[in-house]
Order: sequence, then C-alpha cells, then structure tokens
Amino acid sequence: MTRSNRPVIGVTVSRRSGWRIYPLIALNVWLAGGCARRWQAGRRAEIDSVDGVIIGGGDDISPDLYGGWIVTSARLDPARDALERGVLLGAFVKSKPVLGICRGSQMLNIALGGTLHQDAYATYEASDHIRTVLPRKTVQIEPGTRLAHLAGTEPMKVNALHTQAVDRLGEGLRVAARDQGGMIQAIERVEEPFALGVQWHPEHLFYAHRQMGIFRALIAAARARQEHAAQLARVDAETN
Repeated sequence: MTRSNRPVIGVTVSRRSGWRIYPLIALNVWLAGGCARRWQAGRRAEIDSVDGVIIGGGDDISPDLYGGWIVTSARLDPARDALERGVLLGAFVKSKPVLGICRGSQMLNIALGGTLHQDAYATYEASDHIRTVLPRKTVQIEPGTRLAHLAGTEPMKVNALHTQAVDRLGEGLRVAARDQGGMIQAIERVEEPFALGVQWHPEHLFYAHRQMGIFRALIAAARARQEHAAQLARVDAETN
C-alpha cells in the first residue's frame, strides 16, 4: 500500500511531549494502513485535509471547559484545549471518524457536553491505582458495544497513566468499558460516524492484537469515509 492511497489521520499531541508520543502513534497508524499528520497548538489543523482524527494524550484539560475546579498539580494548555475542541467539532460536522486516547477520550466527552472526575481515584477508591505503560490494569468491555465488536468481551489488560476520568457522559455517548472499581475506561458514540475514546494508551501496546484492532477500526472507518467522499466527487463531476 502506497502513501498516496492510505487514509490520512490528523493526530493532535502535546507541545511538551509530542516529540516522543507522535512517532509512536504514527507507527500504529501506519501499521493499521493509514498515514499520520501531526497537529499541535501553534500549527494549523485543517479538518478537510484528513480522513480521520486521533486526539492524543498528555496535559490535563482546563476545567473551564466543563465547570470543574483547578487542581494544583494540573498541567494545562488552553491553546491545545481550543485546538482539539475545534478539531472534534469539525470532525462531527464532516462525519469523520475519531479516536481519543487518554486525554483524547476525556476531550471527546467534553466536546459533546460531558464532564470529568478531576481526581478519579479519590472517587473510585476500589479502582487499582496503577501508573505504567505496561498492560497491568484489567478492564471489562461492555457487551453490545462497538468496542466489544472489534475486541471481544473478554477482560482486557491495559496500561494506565491517567489521574482524571469521564464523569457525566456527553450527548450521544455510552460507556464501552470500565475497570474493576467501576471507573469508566472507554466511551463511544452510539451512532455513526465512528468515535471511540479509550482511557489507556494502545499506542504502547502495538504488539497486542486487540489493541491494534482499535487503530485498524479507525483506519477502516476513515477509508470508508474517504471512498464515500471520492464517490460523491465523481457524481458531482459527472452532473456538472
């Protein structure tokens, strides 16, 4: 497969850690059949130039976006918040598929009107407070969800680097996975287009078939969107 016929995926990353996170996400996108394009605050993000979107991890989201309160340990980037919220709203309007990773899952929820637990482990005391890129945390996938369709319903081992988590769900979203303490670990849009948010970091787990399935699902949705757009363009050219 050549670069020219691979779906293009816009990937938002942190200005602080994007230099090390973006190459890993780009590798996963390539292995799944796509081609990544890096976006971050200070760079233009044209939603019309891509076939799908990944909202990456890193940085806490400003509580100003959902009526929360400032946590003293929070590392905020308001410019990134504005960029990603705009990208998500544009993707929804253009019916382009979205994958949210960790912070990205939280931003997906907020963009659709949801809220966050800013100290998730204080709320879910029974959840294992594990902070590692290794797959040591167990999550249970909800039956009947899109995530269950692509990864099955067997308990899944994932990594965990987050301190915040989804609280009230945004409009049109449902819970796709929880950890053993009940904390939400994945959300997804009920209707098309494809929109999935996972609280863990599947880009670190590219050797795991079920984790790569998440990226493959995004690329498949992006390719379908790409082909649909091309078909509409051909029809428009034939009628004009």
